[in-house]
Amino acid sequence: MIISRSHIEMSQVKKIFTSAGIVSLSTLLSRILGFVRDMVIASFFGAGTSADAFFVAFRIPNLFRRLLAEGSLTTAYVPVFTTILNKKGKKEASLFAESSFRFFSIFLFFFCILGAAASPVIIKLTAPGFFEIPGKAELSIVLTRIMFFYLFFICLVALCMGVLNSLEHFFAPAIAPVFLNISMISSVLLFSSNFAEPVYALAWGVIAGGFVQLLIQFPFLFKKGINPFKGIKLWHGEIKKVTRLMGPTVFGAAVYQISILVNTILASFLQSGSVSYLYYSDRLVQFPLGIFGITAGIVVLPLMSSQVEQKKFDELSKTLTEGLLFIMFITIPASVGLAVLGIPVIKLLFERGEFTAEMTIYTYYALLCYLPSLFAASNLRILISFFYSFKDAKTPVRAGIISFVINIFAAVVLMYFFSFAGLALAVSIGSIANFLILFVKIKSKIKNPDFRVFLKRTFFIASASVFMGAVVYLADFYLKKFIYISKTTLLLGIVCEILIGIIAYFMFCILARLPEVQTFKLLIGRKK
Repeated sequence: MIISRSHIEMSQVKKIFTSAGIVSLSTLLSRILGFVRDMVIASFFGAGTSADAFFVAFRIPNLFRRLLAEGSLTTAYVPVFTTILNKKGKKEASLFAESSFRFFSIFLFFFCILGAAASPVIIKLTAPGFFEIPGKAELSIVLTRIMFFYLFFICLVALCMGVLNSLEHFFAPAIAPVFLNISMISSVLLFSSNFAEPVYALAWGVIAGGFVQLLIQFPFLFKKGINPFKGIKLWHGEIKKVTRLMGPTVFGAAVYQISILVNTILASFLQSGSVSYLYYSDRLVQFPLGIFGITAGIVVLPLMSSQVEQKKFDELSKTLTEGLLFIMFITIPASVGLAVLGIPVIKLLFERGEFTAEMTIYTYYALLCYLPSLFAASNLRILISFFYSFKDAKTPVRAGIISFVINIFAAVVLMYFFSFAGLALAVSIGSIANFLILFVKIKSKIKNPDFRVFLKRTFFIASASVFMGAVVYLADFYLKKFIYISKTTLLLGIVCEILIGIIAYFMFCILARLPEVQTFKLLIGRKK
């Protein structure tokens, strides 16, 4: 994502950052609306039976979205499509894309039917504890049957994303999640009173959102000369390569998400509300992760693949190092900031209606335990892209398996000591293990990676973050009696404290002469 300007032409840098900016801003808008969505859900359903049932049912299609739209399908599809485009031309690449759309449409349709039919088994596996509470498992099963068909739409969106990103178009796939959030918010506000079980309206809102996300991709595909509805052959020989690559990449790219799913399973055995506490806290962690971590993976993969093909390993090393450091530059202070301001932020976003002050405290406990995973999960997007650029899917898979086993063991042990917070801490332990394994394995691809530079600059970033955290803590201590009067004063207080923290952080970084400051200026559009 971040490229050394001494190695690559400024025009190329600007092009990369234009793409990164488009994806980041679109993702930012989506995440903001996502919080509005969660505020509406918290207000209407709190953290009780309906909320737990919905989050478990939605976890399955949401997991596939993260595995495919932000994981294996796009990651596997881009190299194959790009190779066809470069070697055989635009016409053959278009035929490949159109054939892929038809093939995956048919496959996904039947897969969704099977998934809906298997909903009782899915809930039995993902939330076995729900069957001990009357009506909770039955509600989860119905919601799963409705929302399983979201997979049909979102997986095809992922396919469109691979094609459009390969053709250097990032806007339509990046903006698509905005429409999902709008649909879910509208469904609750407008139609929940029309259902005997109000949460059904939310489930149908998910389906409508998936349809709209797919619909908006078509005009941009048409503009690029690709028509998914053309009557062409169902099977293209290169599809086999995509499916072959997808197998190992699914697990390698998604250990964090699978760990969250395992948490849901284990949390179903804990006190009511545990699933919801983990969900709401994970949403806060996903905000910076989605904006920067996912953006990094999307933008960096084509660039790294090109550098490997051209054997420009010095440039590749710089791309990797600067990308990892920029993610550290964002995620470490974000983690410290959320740790300090977690309670007021949760109060502002969720504490209304059925969501009580006690639920705020429990959600904060889970958030504290998730936060150590933020830097690791964000940087995994770049590390995994690095190994995929060498067409090496085995290393991420092996690292993923090891870290997954670590996470499961830690979850089973820690949940008995710290309940749902222990489950969140186990995810952090597994994510950090995954990051460290892949980080060390960089040496297998690059002879002399400059780990000293990375560690030195990370130390300064961490020091700046601690300084920022201390300043924000003091600001919150003195402003607390003024900002907890109402939601308006709370919002103004949080904004004020965030601005104080940003100023303190950048002052420290400027004094330490960290290069990431200049990189950040480039990202937000300022000239060097």
